[in-house]
Amino acid sequence: MHKKKHISCAVMIVLIVAFDQFSKYLAAKYLQNGAVTIIKNFVQFRYAENTGMAFSMFSGARWIFVGLTIVICAVGLWYLFSDRCNDLWYYWSIGVIISGGIGNLIDRALYGYVVDFIEPLFVDFAIFNIADSAVTCGAAVLIVKMIIDSLRKDGKD
Repeated sequence: MHKKKHISCAVMIVLIVAFDQFSKYLAAKYLQNGAVTIIKNFVQFRYAENTGMAFSMFSGARWIFVGLTIVICAVGLWYLFSDRCNDLWYYWSIGVIISGGIGNLIDRALYGYVVDFIEPLFVDFAIFNIADSAVTCGAAVLIVKMIIDSLRKDGKD
């Protein structure tokens, strides 16, 4: 059973990273001459290069981010594939987070910046990409699961 789960997780990681990289390739190829509205007053695609992390914080710390991301992804992969993670919610959410980390790691290591292109228009928010979405969604599920588990544990005491 574990082998099947690990193969499925590895395939998921590869697919998310591939989708992220392909979407960034398309953004770099087609969006450098201007934004494309997807849903009027809601979201557009606009090419941007982010040398920092979320909201361009810590711009210019490329190799620190590369090293830190490699360590975090390596520890996460070791945790998943060493059969230490027995809860499927934790397992898959960590896998999704790792996918996003790898997607942005590739950009940062190769180019020195991360390609962002999804720009919400209905709120003042940063431009982001598929990898950012994977990290955010995976982290949200992980946090909610941890809260639920904590509440269940507290209720049993």
